[in-house]
Amino acid sequence: MFLVDWFYDVLASLGLWKKEAKVLFLGLDNAGKTTLLQMLKDEKLGQHQPTHHPTAEELSIGKLKLKVFDLGGHQIARRVWRDYYAKVDAVVYLIDASDQERFEESRNELHGLLTDDALASVPFLVLGNKIDLTTAAPENHLRWYFNLTNFTTGKGIVNLADSNVRPLEVFMCSIVRKSGYGEGLRWINQYIK
Repeated sequence: MFLVDWFYDVLASLGLWKKEAKVLFLGLDNAGKTTLLQMLKDEKLGQHQPTHHPTAEELSIGKLKLKVFDLGGHQIARRVWRDYYAKVDAVVYLIDASDQERFEESRNELHGLLTDDALASVPFLVLGNKIDLTTAAPENHLRWYFNLTNFTTGKGIVNLADSNVRPLEVFMCSIVRKSGYGEGLRWINQYIK
């Protein structure tokens, strides 16, 4: 059995076999986590009730098989986020770029995640969602406010294999317009082992 697992791991690392990953969708309530999950699952938009209980979906995107957890973002739901950190391969953190009144709350949550030892080596994709709204902050403001200006690793293919640098990047998106998040997911895929 060990030899078979090793063989598939080698194929996956070469991009010749599906990689499997556990990904957490995190962020404050109303940031777009459930909408993104549904868009990736069946490409349908809809009105969603606030997520009261953690949900999980299995998705196949290209050569990547994802087990995605949408844990909710209201204050009570955030208490259970830590329960899902074990063996996580990536975090997608969504920010409602149009709700600048909640930026401080969202920044504090993101900072807590980025400084948590349990997630120290986990790649982070930060999606600034709802850029289709006129009240949305531009990317440079979002990066500045969330203290990400000097901590991102670049949107292209960046080899971080021999460094202690955590992959972290910001992509602006509009889930309802189906733009921006695809590039972000392709970016984070290169760091999922």
